[in-house]
Amino acid sequence: MNTIWASRSRVNDDLTTVGGLADFLGLPADEADLAAFRALRQALRDLAGVLTGDTRAVAQERDLHRAVTEVNLAAKRAREWPRLVVENDGKLVRHNESEGAPATQALASIAAEAVELFTGESSVLLRACYAPGCVLYFVKDHPRREWCSPVCGNRVRAARHYRRNRAGE
Repeated sequence: MNTIWASRSRVNDDLTTVGGLADFLGLPADEADLAAFRALRQALRDLAGVLTGDTRAVAQERDLHRAVTEVNLAAKRAREWPRLVVENDGKLVRHNESEGAPATQALASIAAEAVELFTGESSVLLRACYAPGCVLYFVKDHPRREWCSPVCGNRVRAARHYRRNRAGE
């Protein structure tokens, strides 16, 4: 979801080109993969917006039913199964095997992880970052965490300090 992110001056998108997707995945990709990943990303952002009650302008145009359909389509694109493997030291470990092109496997894996996030125990911990200009979502993994990153926390504290000092003039 967070391949769309904000800098000081603008919103950035890491998935505007096939090259950007290939860099993100570390795998070869094509135009069809780019379209599929962009559609999945929008679906995940829509679902996160619904789940978090996101009131930011960037999250207002969301379609819950289209998002669910898109995630389900992506999740089933590459069949996955567990495989038992014996490591060199004789230890048995589980490996997940999948069929399909590497980018398709990555898409299906991300969609499956999203289903787990949105329906699992962590779903109540998903938050939208309300720092000025931020467009990210995060999992609140600490009781005092309020922002997606320390950078956003610093931005909020600086803005609050500026408002207080400005109001005192």
